[in-house]
Amino acid sequence: MAKYGEGDKRWIVEDRPDGANVHNWHWAETDCLPWSRNFFDKALSNLTVLDGEGNLYIKTTKVDKVDGEAYVNVRKGKIIPGYEISVVLSWEGEAKDAEGQSLLKVEGTVEVPYIADENADEDPELRVTVKDEGPVGKRLKDAMVAKGKPLIFQKVREYVAAMAKGGPAKDDLEAKKVAPKNGNNQSGGTPSKEVVVEKEVKKEVKKEKKGFKTITLTERFSCRAKDLYEILMDETRWKGFTQSNARISKEVGGQFMIFDGSVTGTNLELQDGKLIVQKWRFGSWPDGIDSTVRLTFDEPEPGVTAVKLTHTDVPEEDRYGNATVVENTERGWRDLIFHKIRAGFGFGI
Repeated sequence: MAKYGEGDKRWIVEDRPDGANVHNWHWAETDCLPWSRNFFDKALSNLTVLDGEGNLYIKTTKVDKVDGEAYVNVRKGKIIPGYEISVVLSWEGEAKDAEGQSLLKVEGTVEVPYIADENADEDPELRVTVKDEGPVGKRLKDAMVAKGKPLIFQKVREYVAAMAKGGPAKDDLEAKKVAPKNGNNQSGGTPSKEVVVEKEVKKEVKKEKKGFKTITLTERFSCRAKDLYEILMDETRWKGFTQSNARISKEVGGQFMIFDGSVTGTNLELQDGKLIVQKWRFGSWPDGIDSTVRLTFDEPEPGVTAVKLTHTDVPEEDRYGNATVVENTERGWRDLIFHKIRAGFGFGI
């Protein structure tokens, strides 16, 4: 993920005195880290986890830190969030006996080390510590894990949903949508053509959010076509270069599962060393949506293979409203598959 402020200057709109970013046509980037800190400070401070159940009293106290990067890019009304942050918060607990007398008071921390847009559809890792590791302290820690984890995960999901809608840029986007309806032409005449353009752009964006995209890539490898074909169709070698679990059928009509089950699908057409056509589906996509992957293999010269990828019907949004599906899918093909094959098998050119 590129850091905030390090985007290509040709695509980032900077503050300037000669006008605004009309209709969000250019990239507009908003730093969301301060907003993220404020979000989690409000969401996770003084959060009651247990209030007497089992004679246990547990609550979070404060958010100690929120570190990392968070931003929102907007272009032509399309929201593209990016974030990689960690959160650390403090909690306290008390165990009482049947008569209400205090047995032990403890303090501890909760760390969520990695909340990222690339894992927006997954609950993050969560680590709980307690300063007193005795029997009662462990009981309080276990209760914090059992009862506190769902509450914290819910707040993280709310953050992910808020970022998908624009985070701190949401209000500005909403204001730009309603401005043409409430404002008049500065010249005092009839409404300008710009208002009509705004309506057309809004319709186009709305249509795109419900649509699909096609990803096309061509990559070259220093190997024979049949070797690359076999790597992509062999679950043992797939497990090796991705470091994840996989089950891959080599038969037409057979099913496959890769990346620990994040991607599933069916083989539609197979030609040894020449062609792979498959139905692909990511678990984070809306129900009932499948894409089609077509990989063609060619040897333009001895010992060199060119593979052309055409990945059609990729949805622009996942089931959670994140509009980064196409970007993440293309990045996955490049970084997690093609580049890993080059590095793992020495097929680089």
